[in-house]
Amino acid sequence: MPQVLGALVRRYGQFEGCEDAVQEAGLAASVQWPRSGVPDNPRGWLMTVASRRLIDAVRSDQARRERESVVEPPVPEVADTDDTLLLLFLCCHPALTAASQTALTLRAVGGLTTAEIARAFLVPEQTMAARISRAKQRIRAAGGSFPPPSGAERLPVVLHVLYLIFNEGYTASSGSALDRPDLAAEAIRLARLVHAQLPADGEVSGLLALMLLTHARRAARTTAGGDLVPLAEQDRSAWDRDLVTEGMALAASSLGAAALGPYQLQAAIAATHADAATAAETDWRQVYALYLILERIAPNPMVTLNRAVALAELSGPAAGLAVLAGLEADERMAGHHRLLSVRAHLLERAGEVEAAYECYRRAARATASLAERRHLESRAARLR
Repeated sequence: MPQVLGALVRRYGQFEGCEDAVQEAGLAASVQWPRSGVPDNPRGWLMTVASRRLIDAVRSDQARRERESVVEPPVPEVADTDDTLLLLFLCCHPALTAASQTALTLRAVGGLTTAEIARAFLVPEQTMAARISRAKQRIRAAGGSFPPPSGAERLPVVLHVLYLIFNEGYTASSGSALDRPDLAAEAIRLARLVHAQLPADGEVSGLLALMLLTHARRAARTTAGGDLVPLAEQDRSAWDRDLVTEGMALAASSLGAAALGPYQLQAAIAATHADAATAAETDWRQVYALYLILERIAPNPMVTLNRAVALAELSGPAAGLAVLAGLEADERMAGHHRLLSVRAHLLERAGEVEAAYECYRRAARATASLAERRHLESRAARLR
């Protein structure tokens, strides 16, 4: 769908109208394809239907009567790469704030719902809906079309969007499955395209490395029944060695860049985990040091949460719990299932079984992911 939207925007230059047309085409496909079968060229079919819906909308607009004579152009094959990458950069419109650029691009390119985007930003869904609505209004006020992508100022937002799309693909924020591999694969595909254009950029290389090293674990993350397997318990022989090798090389090369950014540091952390043959051999001192640097240059409650885990491995669960205590005052983390699950784990390690049980139960209730919920409930059940 993002490739179809990108092709329409490139041709007609109306983001909001094109987005509506693509959504209508998707709805038509959901009704017709189960009855008549998936066409030989699904994207071409969607492009044709969306183009017709857009032209019909233009023709029905009384304020634009002069466009009623528009003849529908022939629909070409939707490109595998260019249009989606173009759309990715186009959504980073200079009329928008960085946060609005990211939210809008996650909708257009990632296909994430407003609720999923809100969870990624740690804000209420209503707040995110208003942000996306304002972004569309600003785009319309700016002329309703996107200028060609230019300048390096858009790159950080593009990378952040790809990072969030990958995260949603790697661990879905809702639903019965733990992950959404198609979404993760699309984020990796787009990251490869950006890297092909900017191979010397350390952050671009770092982001791609992070994705590859993380995605390499996919086969080991779940049991045959779909239950979550934590990193410490994974069979590392099941990791994709080709992705690990490629990711390690990219992570190492990214650190040679002149400036150091958050994706390079996260890639270095992922590489440290990948470098350990077993969980017990993990260099937690290096992981903790990298999280300290990351927290300094890109403060984020999730970074602090991960630093607490690393500190607990070095100095014991009490040290990690002390760091978590400081996070409880952050309203973005209040009641968040990841904070509760880490707290439960550290309480269990500290021997506080009853408190750990309650935290596991609270964490299970707080997540919309059924796979994570099952895992957390099973952890709680072990303590009874």
